[in-house]
Parts: sequence; structure tokens; C-alpha cells
Amino acid sequence: MVKVQEIPLGKIKRPLPRQNDPNKVAALMESIQAIGQQEPIDVLEVDGQYYGFSGCHRFEACQRLGKETILARVRKAPRAVLKMHLA
Repeated sequence: MVKVQEIPLGKIKRPLPRQNDPNKVAALMESIQAIGQQEPIDVLEVDGQYYGFSGCHRFEACQRLGKETILARVRKAPRAVLKMHLA
């Protein structure tokens, strides 16, 4: 089951390093300031912990804007699914 909710940025672990395009982050920052976050990021919830593997540009834009939370599509998953994402 997937639900959309606001999650504190500090509670989302980003285990895979990503290289973000600074121009895309800047454009998203402008958009989020003007009209808010339109598309949630995808997050796995495993044993009460949140893991983000997509939405890196939106995540960084929200961080730079000083947002405390981010809109996320949360999917509960077992540890085996998390291991597949990390492989």
C-alpha cells in the first residue's frame, strides 16, 4: 500500500550518492517557492526508517529552501526489498 504524506527531510536516508544538476535544482527551487512541490518523491519505509532513492533534485531543492518536510509517496517494504535497491 502506498500513501502520500509529508516526511521530515532529516528522517529520510539517502544511501546512494547522486550527482545533481545544479541548473535543475535551481529551477525546482524557483518552482517550489512559487507554487509548492507538485510531485512527491518516492520513499521506502523499512522497519520504521525512510529511504529515498529517487527525487534527488526535489530533495536537494527542498533542503536548500530550508523546508522541514517533503511530500513523499511512502511504500512499506521488507528489508529484502531495501537490499535489492542497494545491490
